[in-house]
Amino acid sequence: MKYTKSIGLSIAAVLLILVSACETGEKLETADTIISGGNIYTVNKSQPTVEAVAVKDGKILYAGTQDEAEKYRGEATADLDLEGATMTPGLIETHGHFMGMGMSKLNLELQDVQSYDELVERVEDAVAEAEPGEWIIGRGWHQSKWDPAPDPMVKGFQTHDQLSTVSPDNPVWLRHASGHASFANAKAMEIAGVNPLSIESLMEEVEGGEIIRDENGNPTGIFNERAQGIISKHVTISDDPDERERKAFDLAVEESLRNGVTSFHDAGVGGGTIDFYREMKQEGKMGVRLYVMVSGPNRELTAEWLERGPMIDTADHLLTVRSIKLNCDGALGSRGAWLLEEYTDRPGHFGHETLPMDYVEEISVKGLESGFQVCSHAIGDRANQEILDRYEIAFDGNPEGATDHRFRIEHAQHLHPDDIPRFGELGVIPAMQAIHMASDRPWAIDRLGEKRIVEGAYVWKSLLDSGAKVINGSDVPVEPIDPLASFYASVSRKTLKGTPEGGYEPEQKMTREQTLISYTLDAAYGAFEEDIKGSIEPGKLADFTIYDKDIMTIPEAEILDTKVVKTILGGEVVYEANR
Repeated sequence: MKYTKSIGLSIAAVLLILVSACETGEKLETADTIISGGNIYTVNKSQPTVEAVAVKDGKILYAGTQDEAEKYRGEATADLDLEGATMTPGLIETHGHFMGMGMSKLNLELQDVQSYDELVERVEDAVAEAEPGEWIIGRGWHQSKWDPAPDPMVKGFQTHDQLSTVSPDNPVWLRHASGHASFANAKAMEIAGVNPLSIESLMEEVEGGEIIRDENGNPTGIFNERAQGIISKHVTISDDPDERERKAFDLAVEESLRNGVTSFHDAGVGGGTIDFYREMKQEGKMGVRLYVMVSGPNRELTAEWLERGPMIDTADHLLTVRSIKLNCDGALGSRGAWLLEEYTDRPGHFGHETLPMDYVEEISVKGLESGFQVCSHAIGDRANQEILDRYEIAFDGNPEGATDHRFRIEHAQHLHPDDIPRFGELGVIPAMQAIHMASDRPWAIDRLGEKRIVEGAYVWKSLLDSGAKVINGSDVPVEPIDPLASFYASVSRKTLKGTPEGGYEPEQKMTREQTLISYTLDAAYGAFEEDIKGSIEPGKLADFTIYDKDIMTIPEAEILDTKVVKTILGGEVVYEANR
């Protein structure tokens, strides 16, 4: 009897364990992969680090201890040994231009050009390989980063004479790194009909832009903001446009994954590009999760989407369209950012309002009504202030629709001190790019002066203290997509050369934890996706970035030497570095 009773108790215990397992889900699901063997940062406050992650069907099944993860092992479960590497949630680029990144790889790349002479040499080499009459197209130059400075300069820019000398038979069109100005040679201006007598009539057709002219009224080749359209509408490409588009897309996917970026907020695209993205998804070629903003200046397209409503991909989470991008001023580098006070290095000039503020208010109101997030480009303090004012009017007029609006200001680069707390108060998300501080701060002080720089430029910490969620990115192809460069800039406030000692305005530094959150969980929040990505928790998408160094603990200077060794999307390794 005693033996029988013992057997009975054992059977009861086993049954109890099985019932408990059924209730908790343990041992009833088998993981496809178990990841362990390194540092795993979850960005989950209740469990900041874990030893292992179990993945099934592209989602996280379990995150916790190694012993508990083993309960999800089956005969077919694979192991991914981190071999001491560091893993975080997949990084999210919150403001870039996806096709622009790809296209920049197909054109003349000028980001590394150190002087005007070097730019001219690049163009001369391109002309030697081109047919007469073929357009030479490029992007990435920045006159404020050149040493020596060009001579002569007109209103802070170089003139076209030297460029035109090496390209007499080929039209040349080179976009500024910011994308807010472009540089044309004489041939390009001839094709577009730009001359001293035509400038006034041409500018009547353009609202929010400038053709830079010398003291004699001659065009210098610089077309600022919306004046760029005067030339760009004449640009032709000899390549097959469909093939070129697909090449650019593939290059953009490749570049994202190589840098550990699993999701990308595409900041303003047209209807044709959205249709192309749909085609890529149908063909199974998406490769990166895209969160797309409709190009707001295209009023017909914007009206169409406002009537249609958002397109939210709840099945595959690969292609969502639920934002409208409004381009409201220019860039600081081209002196197009819209300021409350004149530019320190160009008296009497305040930048450009590139989109009417009544239109910003109209779209903000309609966005709340139709479930669209509004994302407004604003770099100058006046642009930021004007947009916050329009947002607030819309929120006050529709408090129910504004309960979870998540409206954003893209860049929020230079703010009036009075407007900093308004981000937290209004729940407006500053979508900032820390790399812009590293790249621009050495010359931005010439544009704004020390007082405005210190009080309101690149004020990440002050915005966080206001209660706002700061989200991070690169604005690629304005800057390379590399998130580790922005990570370094966020925590150091230094240029990528490591200067100055202690960083610029060090009181505005972000901690490493804040920076990682800005590229993961808060970045997901910026797209209404924090419930499906941005942290390593059961039920979320199995998107991960793996690095060769522990970015949360290594010396600051080593961050820039860190490499992405693997990128995982939906549980699959989609990029692996050559070792």
